[in-house]
Amino acid sequence: MATVIPIETADDPRLADYVGLREASLRRLLETEQGIFIAEGSTVIRRALEAGFPARSFLLAERWLEGLADVLDPLDVPVYLVSESLAEQVTGFHVHRGALGSLYRVARHSVADVLAGRRVMVLEDLVDHTNVGAIIRNAAGLGWDGMLVSAHCADPLYRRSIKVSMGTVFSLPWARLDAGVPIGPLLREAGFRVAALALRDDAVELATFAGSLGPDDRLAVLLGTEGHGLSRSWVASADAVVRIPMRAGVDSLNVAAASAIAGYVLA
Repeated sequence: MATVIPIETADDPRLADYVGLREASLRRLLETEQGIFIAEGSTVIRRALEAGFPARSFLLAERWLEGLADVLDPLDVPVYLVSESLAEQVTGFHVHRGALGSLYRVARHSVADVLAGRRVMVLEDLVDHTNVGAIIRNAAGLGWDGMLVSAHCADPLYRRSIKVSMGTVFSLPWARLDAGVPIGPLLREAGFRVAALALRDDAVELATFAGSLGPDDRLAVLLGTEGHGLSRSWVASADAVVRIPMRAGVDSLNVAAASAIAGYVLA
């Protein structure tokens, strides 16, 4: 049974997992060293636990104790009970959902697991955690089977990514690629057609490319970083370069928005 421990001061060492949650560089170091991630909000905490991630501790405002009692009671972990003002002092932001959990990272899927699917999104070096979380939510909601992220892509288990994904990061199979992996050969050897979403003069319009897909085709869509898009090597590795037609002098969409449109049309 979880042990409820009231905490009165922000510098209590037992709250170390929750310090400076807005400081991305600090969090990357801490969470990598400790092998943990932070789940924010009761819905996300439930989804993380249901997916099998082991809990390390929780930080809750008192009003959340009763609502989470059913998932907390079976766990042999500390529940740190704090005021909402104290939670803000510790984390560095207003924890408006009033509930945080520290959970252990578990590699639930391999690259091979993801490549067993029929429709896969592949992210190259995205730096914005919000975009990564939104793409995960889009892929899950539109029925895609999984996602691969490059070695230097933003962390899908960073707090902001998890929050924006609405916890679908725990249900959508995903895995991180090794640095330098030749993406085209990897995907084609697994039986995929590879489409790079990029701006190029010879790019095929999305609807046209969708019409070229057969009922049994397996498809991987490559999505590039927010500033410069896909690297030349990743674009060159694709079987087709695809674009979303634009109007009014706009050349492209935010990568998360583009993933939603492409994900819907190509599902």
